[in-house]
Amino acid sequence: MAKEKEHINVAIIGHVDHGKSTLIGRLLYEAGQIPPHIIEQYRKEAEQKGKATFEFAWVMDRLKEERERGVTIDVAHRKIETNKYIVTIIDCPGHRDFIKNMITGTSQADAAILVVDVAECVQPQTKEHVFLARTLGINQIIVAMNKMDRVNYDQKKFEECKEKVAKLLKLVGYKIEEVPFIPVSAYYGDNVYKRSDKMPWYNGPTIFEAFDMLKPPVKLIDKPLRIPIQDVYSIKGVGTVPVGRVESGVLRVGDKVIFEPPGVVGEVKSIEMHHEPLQEAKPGDNIGFNVRGVSKKDIRRGDVTGHLDNPPTVAKDFTAQIIVLQHPTAITVGYTPVVHAHTAQVACRFVELQKKIDPRTGAVKEENPQFLKTGDAAIVKLEPTRPMVIERVKDIPPLGRFAVRDMGMTIAAGMVIDVTPRK
Repeated sequence: MAKEKEHINVAIIGHVDHGKSTLIGRLLYEAGQIPPHIIEQYRKEAEQKGKATFEFAWVMDRLKEERERGVTIDVAHRKIETNKYIVTIIDCPGHRDFIKNMITGTSQADAAILVVDVAECVQPQTKEHVFLARTLGINQIIVAMNKMDRVNYDQKKFEECKEKVAKLLKLVGYKIEEVPFIPVSAYYGDNVYKRSDKMPWYNGPTIFEAFDMLKPPVKLIDKPLRIPIQDVYSIKGVGTVPVGRVESGVLRVGDKVIFEPPGVVGEVKSIEMHHEPLQEAKPGDNIGFNVRGVSKKDIRRGDVTGHLDNPPTVAKDFTAQIIVLQHPTAITVGYTPVVHAHTAQVACRFVELQKKIDPRTGAVKEENPQFLKTGDAAIVKLEPTRPMVIERVKDIPPLGRFAVRDMGMTIAAGMVIDVTPRK
């Protein structure tokens, strides 16, 4: 068996209607992942519904409701193989209501493609997504300057918009010299999979080629074991089977493990992935594992598995750096929204607003502010209203990032700087 290629997760982000879904649809189609007759069928349907040019987008937007509204709601995952990687493409909604899915999508990503309509250039959501990507720890970005056909493939228009996007990326701390800016027309397929002859002035990579320029994700194998639980099943003749993605460390058959916060201990009898038995599971593996000594009612979604000698941290409180994305009024001490971290959702109280900071440099702008409003970056202390596992982002990054939600919207995104353990 040939050694399997490295996996890499790439989130597609950007303002609503800038062509994210069309870009992915075109990419998958040209890479031979979608038969031509399907695209043709979508094209006819799209025309009948008065949504001409949406056929590629519909490859990703299979939900009927999305077709009617013409926006992406859920996070769709599709795979594409390059010379170097197996790329999982995470199509993130650009639309405001769906930013929560965008966060769950992006927090799993190793890199992002920022799609910008060259005619409209930087829009409010372009900014929001860039800030989010940065806060959620995405360090690699590819910029697809889309809809070049709308500006007659004009280099000057490309350069003008590129300058604005570069300024935005620089603002949040991306190294511009490492960011490819690719002029594309997703709808016509220019520079998506194949090189375009309509822009002889451009000599960089296509979107497809740019994937292979990404650095592979760092596998957190040498870190302590952490598996956030997504679901727990009780399977006849097997027993209790928690399911989750290994975020760090290695799980082996025979290991003694602990589930926190409940503190229950068990022994791993078997591990399986995609219905194949494994002797050990590594970071990135989505697994089910049978545990002896633990019943289904002892554990639940949001709990985290670790080894007995280095158990997951249950927080009494935690200090975090957050960026306030949107809030109708202001955040003050005592505010108690829901924190979404890994698979856990726990209401947490703001107990201290320690300082307002400059999101780019980290310089302190104000000590002990009275309140925080949309656009502010700050260091705060939060106290979970019930036991929850959360880790410092520098120890175990995937368990140190979180989103703050309230009133059906994402209020803030953040990362954990310090944790006071309960015990």
